Amino acid sequence: MRAIVTLLAPLVLSGCLPLSTYYAEGVSFAQFERDNTNCDVRAVRDAPVANQVRQGAPIYVPRRVCNKDGHCYSRGYWIPGDVYTVDVNANLRARVKGQCMGDLGYRPVEIPACTEGVASAAPPGPSTILPRLNARSCAIRTGDGRFRIVTQG
Repeated sequence: MRAIVTLLAPLVLSGCLPLSTYYAEGVSFAQFERDNTNCDVRAVRDAPVANQVRQGAPIYVPRRVCNKDGHCYSRGYWIPGDVYTVDVNANLRARVKGQCMGDLGYRPVEIPACTEGVASAAPPGPSTILPRLNARSCAIRTGDGRFRIVTQG
């Protein structure tokens, strides 16, 4: 797991990954943020975090032991399984949020990240109005959890 995080961290920090979000053309960014927050709150209220502590299967490590007379036998030991936490409501919470956003007219989208050249030429800050998307639309993450959509051509 640590290796995956180490490999993905530079991509996330560089903004190379596409933006996955809910989207409704023509909505103000302020309204999007209100709707997104309200749907997050509804999802947490209707499907609260329900962490369960679980433990993976133990692992038996066999060991061959021989005495001074040359008689050998197997004697091993058990390593307990890893303990981890699972939020059993995470998928339900995501579905509740998706329904909430859908009821408000949003749809899930994935928008590719803008190239460095496009990003440096764009005005700073988030979009004020969510523009119409086309095949040449791209997203710029503003670093504060917000984003700007650039629609070319």
